[in-house]
Amino acid sequence: MSETPKRILFVCVHNAGRSQMAEAFTNHLAKAKGSPVLGLSAGTEAGSRINPIAVEVMGELGISMAGQAPKQLTQELADSATRIITMGCGVDATSCPARIHLSEDWGLDDPAGQPIEKVREIRDQIRGRVEALLAELAGEKP
Repeated sequence: MSETPKRILFVCVHNAGRSQMAEAFTNHLAKAKGSPVLGLSAGTEAGSRINPIAVEVMGELGISMAGQAPKQLTQELADSATRIITMGCGVDATSCPARIHLSEDWGLDDPAGQPIEKVREIRDQIRGRVEALLAELAGEKP
């Protein structure tokens, strides 16, 4: 019998950049490691589309975000999560889900309107944090 996957929910305001990259990294890296972890993402004010530069910089690493779209945070989605991680609540404190849900905040810059070099930096920060999270969930020592 297979293990029920841990559901990690990444939340930001528009669910168009940071949280989408975290979801994609989590699913890509967990699959590669054979870890029973499922990445999900949502926004407190879901946008209309994913940031095309976020899609581009993930594609540079061979990680497709095809089929992903901004999703609205719901209580049901939050309740189904093993862990909720917000992506940088200093960006828009009034919309910050940490005010509503017990979560940890990764304090990442918003890639919206940023040059591609900055979006790559944010992407790489997300990858490092997701790798550390997956190691922690697998019980690995840092």
